[in-house]
Amino acid sequence: MLVAERYDYIVQLVNERGSIRVTELSELCEVTEETIRRDLDKLEQAGRLRRSHGGAVSVKEQQHPETPYFEREVVSAEEKKRIAQEAIKLIAPKDRIILDASTTAWYMAASMPDIPMTVLTNSIKVAIELANKEKIEVISTGGILAPKSLSYVGPLAERSLDAYHVDKAFVSCKGVHLEKGISESNELQGRIKQKIVGMADQVILLADSSKFGVQAFTSFADLSDVTDIVTDIAISEEFVQSLRQLQIHVTTV
Repeated sequence: MLVAERYDYIVQLVNERGSIRVTELSELCEVTEETIRRDLDKLEQAGRLRRSHGGAVSVKEQQHPETPYFEREVVSAEEKKRIAQEAIKLIAPKDRIILDASTTAWYMAASMPDIPMTVLTNSIKVAIELANKEKIEVISTGGILAPKSLSYVGPLAERSLDAYHVDKAFVSCKGVHLEKGISESNELQGRIKQKIVGMADQVILLADSSKFGVQAFTSFADLSDVTDIVTDIAISEEFVQSLRQLQIHVTTV
């Protein structure tokens, strides 16, 4: 198999399966794992796939698509708005914070007071919402645009976050599991959120009660990485007690 043919074959496999490991590609292509790693590096540079831990993931997100933004806006909307209002109380003047591309973060941006602070975000909607607030400095990551979530993802977005450290990170998710941790629906969003969690002194998880007990496609953080959780009153008291035993401050609204 020629190198170009192997590249095409690898991309075909990744797109068909959504993700694949280096060990399996090595067997299927009959080359060493080191050769496959070099192939994946080149294919990622060409934008044909994305590297993941131990393998690669499709940039087409065929198997685990994101929910379109307009759909997420109406799911648990009242709960998300209450969560957002409570989360805003955790912000102080001159804070440096990061908001992810969740609808809850957008609700936060819409109601945030115009006070001196710096806000990083990978969300187009959050950036636009904050644009008319003169005292807030907004920094956008850039990167590959994920049209369904109106967010920036991929290597450029991830690398841009390496230059910053923030006081507080406000992040949402698709699932919160006591044993499996915090998860997202696809790898690209998971990798961005993993970066966000790792760059903050205080990590505030914004999740409505439907997310608890759920394990989504890809885990991006352990519960031990979280300092605070803001959720709605429908969460079970048993789950709240389990979270508090992990030294997480839980607020229900």
